[in-house]
Amino acid sequence: MKEALVHPDLKVEIVDSPIPVPKDDEVVTKVVVSGSNPKDWKRPIMANQKMNSGDDIAGVVHQVGRNVYEFKPGDRVAAAMTAAMALYQRLNLPLPWHPTTTPTPLIVYGAASAIGAYAVKLAQLSNIHPLICVAGRGIPFVEGLISKDKGDIVLDYREGDEKLSQNLKSAVDKAGLKVEYAFDAVSEDGSYQNICKVLDHQSGQIVLALPGKDYSAMPSTIKRSTPIPGAVHASADQNQFQKETGSKTGNTDFGFVMLRFFGRGLQQGWFSGHPQEVVPGGLGGISSALKNLKDGKASAVKYVFRLEETEGVERYRTN
Repeated sequence: MKEALVHPDLKVEIVDSPIPVPKDDEVVTKVVVSGSNPKDWKRPIMANQKMNSGDDIAGVVHQVGRNVYEFKPGDRVAAAMTAAMALYQRLNLPLPWHPTTTPTPLIVYGAASAIGAYAVKLAQLSNIHPLICVAGRGIPFVEGLISKDKGDIVLDYREGDEKLSQNLKSAVDKAGLKVEYAFDAVSEDGSYQNICKVLDHQSGQIVLALPGKDYSAMPSTIKRSTPIPGAVHASADQNQFQKETGSKTGNTDFGFVMLRFFGRGLQQGWFSGHPQEVVPGGLGGISSALKNLKDGKASAVKYVFRLEETEGVERYRTN
């Protein structure tokens, strides 16, 4: 199989790697389409080493382990968990099938990004309002996701930190409630600093999309965490409920439920994906896409790659 390794200078090395063999409880997926996220250019730079950071995929099941009973070769599958992990496993907000009836202000910084937009969509399903969203060129897109009649608002970060801080404070004052929850889908360029100016310093919680950064300048009384999508596959990564109660259920069970919930929503039409732009060349187009992401050229769009277009890859065919 072909594998793309992203270098710190965002050059992409495409190598031949062996097809993995699933363990008893694992599924091997033949990736048909892969998507890109800002972390895919940030992580190689932060670590100063080449890596395969891609985990945003859709494809078909290639092989299953002997304990897997719900999937079989040929089934279509997709992965998208970051926003759900942030809202429900990190911030512990009400789940969509038990929506809140109490006003619950939530800041979503980077609301036009894929994970930011998914957070907004999930918040709508959970009746979490008012949403205080921050975006730039993607503001018209975000405005189509929110409920202004419930107090939701979109603020423009391009007006500068000082103006944004004023607008955030005005939005919080208008809500008339302390803001205890925030999801920072950007996690740099002053994003969490601006959030912390209005997030309650005694009971506030913030989820930062970018792990591995130094957030020590943040007020110590604000609880911070990062959403790690892989945690839904790692039973060793306990959430706070498991730690406090000793429960045997946790992130893996959450992932089991949410992935099926997403599938049902897509099938019935009350949940949707993010706007996409197909980058030509398959894996060969990753470098240019990541450079565009780094340069801020993408807004309210996800770059995706059809693996069948990768040079040297046998074209995918359905039987």
